[in-house]
Amino acid sequence: MTMSTSVEEPTKPHARFLLGLVALFLGELRDGLTMINMQSAFLIVSKYYTEKQVGVMFFVFGISQFLFQAPAGYIMDYTDKKVFCLGLACLLTTAITLLTATTAQEFGANIGFMVVLKFLQGGITAMIPPGLNSITQGIVGSVGMTKQVSENEMRNHFGTAIIVLTGSLIAFGTYPNIGILFVVSPIACAGVIYFLSQIRPEDIDHDAARGLKATSDSPDAEGNSTENTEYKLTGPDGVPAAADAESAAATPMEILKDPILLVFIVIVFLFHTSNGTVLPLVMQTLAIGEGRVGILMSGLCIIVAQVFMVGSAKVCGDYSGRYGRKTLFLIGLFSVPIRCLILYFLTGIKNAQAETSVLLQVIILSTQILDGVGAGVFGTMYILVTSDISGGTGRFSLTLGLTTAAMSIGGTVSGYLGQALAQDRGYQMAFLILGFMALVPAVGYLLFMPEDGLWLKIG
Repeated sequence: MTMSTSVEEPTKPHARFLLGLVALFLGELRDGLTMINMQSAFLIVSKYYTEKQVGVMFFVFGISQFLFQAPAGYIMDYTDKKVFCLGLACLLTTAITLLTATTAQEFGANIGFMVVLKFLQGGITAMIPPGLNSITQGIVGSVGMTKQVSENEMRNHFGTAIIVLTGSLIAFGTYPNIGILFVVSPIACAGVIYFLSQIRPEDIDHDAARGLKATSDSPDAEGNSTENTEYKLTGPDGVPAAADAESAAATPMEILKDPILLVFIVIVFLFHTSNGTVLPLVMQTLAIGEGRVGILMSGLCIIVAQVFMVGSAKVCGDYSGRYGRKTLFLIGLFSVPIRCLILYFLTGIKNAQAETSVLLQVIILSTQILDGVGAGVFGTMYILVTSDISGGTGRFSLTLGLTTAAMSIGGTVSGYLGQALAQDRGYQMAFLILGFMALVPAVGYLLFMPEDGLWLKIG
């Protein structure tokens, strides 16, 4: 078993350039996550929701994502209207974000309506990850995914940082009526729709998008097909593991019987169960009782993390193709318990102070560097590992739907669990419990996942 490398660059530069701009503007729209974290701060600070009320809303959001994630992936595997589906999903989730901000009543008076909105938004955003990644794979092929996913993630995190910085400054200037910050959402959506519309239908090879073959035959401006062997696994005979030998897609049941995929799904679920709620808890720790400065600091939580996620995505793109996936993935997984342990001690110090010092606020904010490492590595690597596992099956979007569904349900459980722990046990104990929980997926990946899912299949 060897890994062969090449410096050959993927072709279709115009389509790849447009992909980068789509990812840049997609920002907070990608999975609804960033603006949902801003929504939680908005609802608690400006609308006086309790942590449990917010937890219930986003529990429903996550359950909806979970229910619709695999069907969304299945649809993306079969439809030739991938660009249209992605654009429509972005438009609808933007509309719901604005509706949430404009209709939320104080003290959760219309919490039932808010829950319905979050259920709808969860189902709609389920289309976005498989939509973006199937379009990406249709343009560059599975063997070009390492570099392109890394570039997509870098631009996505950078775009999110810009969007959240803009929103945070608006919130700082308009406190305590901060709902106007959500004006950034339709601006970002307009950018996504525009650049998506510039991608030509012939740029997307739908067999490659499904993972049915490793390369994309759709031509670039010079008539070349896309092929990149940066991370091409090969067997003893030198034949690429992801060769285009398969002529028919695997059945959904065959996908579900893959033991490596099942192990990976469990690890994804456990990671997000422990990690999903840490960011909103840190934001609330900085925002509650600290006035407009607290609102600004809570927004900076996202910005700091996103900036370091850009670097993490870059590292994943540069080195995972050379040295494999496992080491980088483990760095991301083990960063979460370390971060939670640090937050446990810092919130203890904060609780002992009558008034939180600016220095302590900055130190708490700096823990978001580890969020940039953990979530940044995970966000890139889980797509690449899913692509590796699904290579040659013709079910990339379905497989990605399954792993993303595990992420969604993990984040859902985490959202309610974290808010309940914060309200009932306090923020300090919440961080400690979540830190111990985060050790489970890290150790599980270390012990039970091979270097790459494909290695076991062809070894």
